[in-house]
Amino acid sequence: MDAMTSAEPPGEPGGASLPVRHAARVVLLDPQDRVLLMRYDDGPPNGVHWSTPGGGLNAGEDHRGAARRELAEETGWDDIALLHEIHRCEITMEYENVIVRQAERFFLARTAQPRRQITGVDEMHASDGIAAWRWWTIAELEATSEDVWPSGLADLIRRELGPGR
Repeated sequence: MDAMTSAEPPGEPGGASLPVRHAARVVLLDPQDRVLLMRYDDGPPNGVHWSTPGGGLNAGEDHRGAARRELAEETGWDDIALLHEIHRCEITMEYENVIVRQAERFFLARTAQPRRQITGVDEMHASDGIAAWRWWTIAELEATSEDVWPSGLADLIRRELGPGR
């Protein structure tokens, strides 16, 4: 079960409370600095979108542990070391038929294998609503008209890679 708390929506003091779902995500880069994204074909309000691997914290789990677990569940890879936390944000979304405010923390990670293939997790993807996955270049992120979460992911990656990349 995911850990949820209740909180005021931003900019709505005294308004109805939204439950907060705590989540951890992984910005996984390959040797050519492509990022792994998962596609969800959700109905409204989330809609079709691409997102980094990750998900909600289990009771008693910390963000780093949740990020490692979620990455392993969604890819089948248990050999990826997380580096450092690179971003925090909150989004309003639907989760299990409830509108929640999801508080996300993002961790950077690297794989040594270019465009590493995901195998053996089709059943998990089906149960979790993952419709597709692919490796994206920064240029592809900037050029796409598709919805990518978090917004500004290309800039976030560039900031981590340093000047000139």
